Amino acid sequence: MANVLVTGANRGIGLELVKAFCKRGDTVFAVCRTTNPDLEATNANVITGVDVTDDALLNVLPRALEDIALDVVVLNAGVLSAESLQSPNFDAIRHQFEVNTLGPLRSAIALLPNLTRGSKIGIITSRMGSIEDNTSGGMYGYRASKAAVNAVGRSLAMDLKERGIAVQMLHPGFVRTDLTRGNGNINADESARTLLQRIDELTLEQTGSFRHQNGEYLPW
Repeated sequence: MANVLVTGANRGIGLELVKAFCKRGDTVFAVCRTTNPDLEATNANVITGVDVTDDALLNVLPRALEDIALDVVVLNAGVLSAESLQSPNFDAIRHQFEVNTLGPLRSAIALLPNLTRGSKIGIITSRMGSIEDNTSGGMYGYRASKAAVNAVGRSLAMDLKERGIAVQMLHPGFVRTDLTRGNGNINADESARTLLQRIDELTLEQTGSFRHQNGEYLPW
């Protein structure tokens, strides 16, 4: 059994990750802005009122967790909007950076006191953050914010390696969720099961890598 924390835990992949960790008997801390009946129906310890865009997060999470040591942290909270060259929305792009890039960084910094040697951090990013893999353009805010969080995760991996903490960027697949408006190739529960396997496999030798939920290592 492990102590696990998941952000963005009230819907989609985050909710299914909470269910998967709970199902195998882990103690789960489910972090979100607002809870709902589906999340409350799990065995997770729900921590509400947490906004990853707010610097107050740096104080809220440590108070909620006190001295609990976390074995696994999954930084999952994210947003998506579709900006094109013809219709840019710079407010939406900035918001995606706040949630998708700075949110995981704020969360990781806030949780550092709860991490020990052997702890693992999984950052749920996207293949759309791969610069090399971008062959279709568009989605300026989402692509850029996910490329940036990959850089954040890589830096975290380097900085935390001496402390024995492994970090990995994880692409969940093209998942049918509210975020994708129901489009996708796999369901959220399948994505969560395979993401959990990737997290279980993560070692310090893999720290700083970018991996697909199916096990493939992805290009930057």
